[in-house]
Amino acid sequence: MLTSFMEGILCCLTSKSTNVVVPVETSEQADGYEFVEVKPGRVLRVRHIIPDRPVVEEPPGQGGIVSCKRKITVYRNGQLFIENLGDRASAELKNCQNGDTEPNSTVEVELTECGNSSPPVAIPEPRSESVTAGKDRTAETLTGEEAPVADQRTDQSQQTRKRRRKPKRTVVIDCERKISACKGTHQDVSLFFIHGVGGSLDIWGSQLDFFSRLGYEVIAADLAGHGASSAPQIAAAYTFYALAEDMRLIFKRYARKRNILIGHSYGVSFCTFLAHEYPEQIHKMVMINGGGPTALEPSLCSIFNLPTCVLHCLSPLLAWSFLKAGFAQQGAKEKQLLKDNNAFNVSSFVLRAMMSGQYWPEGDEVYHAELTVPILLVHGMHDKFVPVEEDQRMAEILLMAFLKVLEDGSHMIMMECPEAVNTLLHEFFLWEPITPPPPKKESKTRPESARVYSDNTKVSSEVRPASARQTSSNGCAEDQPGS
Repeated sequence: MLTSFMEGILCCLTSKSTNVVVPVETSEQADGYEFVEVKPGRVLRVRHIIPDRPVVEEPPGQGGIVSCKRKITVYRNGQLFIENLGDRASAELKNCQNGDTEPNSTVEVELTECGNSSPPVAIPEPRSESVTAGKDRTAETLTGEEAPVADQRTDQSQQTRKRRRKPKRTVVIDCERKISACKGTHQDVSLFFIHGVGGSLDIWGSQLDFFSRLGYEVIAADLAGHGASSAPQIAAAYTFYALAEDMRLIFKRYARKRNILIGHSYGVSFCTFLAHEYPEQIHKMVMINGGGPTALEPSLCSIFNLPTCVLHCLSPLLAWSFLKAGFAQQGAKEKQLLKDNNAFNVSSFVLRAMMSGQYWPEGDEVYHAELTVPILLVHGMHDKFVPVEEDQRMAEILLMAFLKVLEDGSHMIMMECPEAVNTLLHEFFLWEPITPPPPKKESKTRPESARVYSDNTKVSSEVRPASARQTSSNGCAEDQPGS
């Protein structure tokens, strides 16, 4: 502690940052470690493992075809309405371009007077099946007690003002995706692991070893200033867009035909960015303690806004706080995990620049709602950095999302419960939806094997694999893929 304090004072006097992370000399080049220069002077350490496996081509015709037909409406007050259209997309919707506002997608809102505490009532247009000004309300709810409202609009006209509003933005998604199981013997599958603030590729050690033994090709990189990657001494090198560009270049270098992205904490945002940039190449995605679908913006009142020298003096306290909040238990085992996996071992300058550079206004709810890939959400119940409500909101926004909650883990769940996390990820990689057979023309009844969800999407009861039901031994919640 005294050493850190003296180094912090020296940093303030000399105006130079201390504890600079630079690439370490390594002789593990043949063991899967590579150094990639993404930009002049910007070198990232990458662990790339290509297992020995026979070439096995995937038989044609396997995998389920998932129809992604969705209408996302954003109103000027920030409210969001998502309608999963399924097979009910009309020709008018198909002709609507993304980002354009439909002429007929208007909603009439009754704005009550200031003295009236009753909530406003949304009255949909006659041609629209489900349009609402609320976040979770549909036109189907405008029955029962609200039915007389339409008949009494004349009497209420003296007490309320009516105004016709158009959505600020309407996005229509209409595509089909082929979702198949990702077996280790396939040559066109790659797994990309992206860590968060203060981490390194070493935190994925258990996952990299596990999936490489199964025959998967795995890629993990140290973000700039982390692990053994270079640490530029300029704050602009650690903005979201600079780091996202690094990950994009790494992805282009190692990408196969089908790629699976696995992100942790801040790394989830980079996975989302890549899924938008390369939607045809991203097969599935895993978000581990990533938080809610909100646009990133650095906090104005944060300890990380303090000068670098002050942060360096407080580095032992910050490391202790990370241990308390990042792990469900704080013992010798957890401390050794941090030391062995080179986690939270970054310079004060890099830490401050990373926290101040988390500005990503595009990553809002609409941005996440546009994703059409299957996504597994893994959350540690004792996580003190990311509340479970944020991942629950993310599961509501995403089109195909499955939330798993591990009761014995916290923020660093992949290090605390590696067996449970590896099992969940592997089951998700092997999962594939089974497209139900089309109903016979002479039969007008719905097949018994189909279930209708609240999002108007038909899902076969055979979607969930048998291995996904074995959750009691992993300590996770009952919510499984396809359930």
